[in-house]
Amino acid sequence: MGVALDSFIEITGSVLLFCLVFGMSATVDVSALRAQLQNVKAIGTGVFLQFGILPLAGFAAVRAFRLNHAEGLTLLVVTSSPGGSYSNWWCSMFNADLALSVTMTAISTCLSTVMLPLNLIVYARWSYNDDIVSSLDWKSLVIALVIVILAIALGITASAYFKSHAFNLNANRLGNFAGIALVVFSAVMSNSDADVRIWDREWRFYLGVSTPYLIGLTVANVLTSVLRLRKPERVTTSIECCYQNVGIATSVALSMFDGENQAKAVAVPFFYGLVEAVFTLMYCMMVWKAGWTKAPSNVSVWKMLSTSYEILNMEEDMDQADGYVRHQEGGMPLDASAVSQGKNATEPSKASILAQHI
Repeated sequence: MGVALDSFIEITGSVLLFCLVFGMSATVDVSALRAQLQNVKAIGTGVFLQFGILPLAGFAAVRAFRLNHAEGLTLLVVTSSPGGSYSNWWCSMFNADLALSVTMTAISTCLSTVMLPLNLIVYARWSYNDDIVSSLDWKSLVIALVIVILAIALGITASAYFKSHAFNLNANRLGNFAGIALVVFSAVMSNSDADVRIWDREWRFYLGVSTPYLIGLTVANVLTSVLRLRKPERVTTSIECCYQNVGIATSVALSMFDGENQAKAVAVPFFYGLVEAVFTLMYCMMVWKAGWTKAPSNVSVWKMLSTSYEILNMEEDMDQADGYVRHQEGGMPLDASAVSQGKNATEPSKASILAQHI
């Protein structure tokens, strides 16, 4: 029965993860993704934060709060892991730059095959003189990475094939539903073991596990502001930096430790998951009200959450481009909204107009 339950949990989690990533990827217009691949500043900043700053913050927290062996090693796995696919969900729900989020998730997932073991080799040995890499559950890690990469590839392909904003909208709904279902499913499964006793810990455990997220979020916002990234890009990059794939660390904890140490280790990704969920929610609400997202700050919370302004912006851009093309061809008059955008006769095509908006 235990094996059957474990298989059910693994398959259900994988299916929901695939639907989440596929839905978010299929939401994005392919032309927006092409443009993001050329966004070297934002992507380079995200990679630096993800694999440079956050693992360093994890190492600093382990040393500063003197976490025990099981807790410290598991925290290093958390901070060295690739970004969680929930980052796409948060960027979609709160209308950050979803195209950039999907692009960064794909890139960080691929890079993690090298950067994850490299960071663990360095920081685990500096902290405990341990070779944690040999204890990694590489099978589970590879399966998770393959699911993410396959879902992104299929989602982008589907978006390019259908070329329909109605399809993008339905894909977004699928991704949001899968994201909520995965949150609920993960919460239920994480609380099914009474041995974890998440609220029966020393103060240094809570501060130690929380600190890397808070450092990563702070540094990300400061750095992206100094580099003058667009405000939705700042939000996306900050979320991508510190919203980690805690499932990898949970798998490592279960396979590497036994008994009391296993309970201590499993509590780390569980509590980190709570921290990133609560603080990301607070952060997203603040940046929305500050006008950093694509959603107007004066709409209701429900309208902001239930409306994909990524898709609305694509539709508006296409309408403006259509109006400009008709004007250039001597047809209908140029739409007033296009005039306000400063269009001129040197722009040769609808594609170039749309590219300026992306």
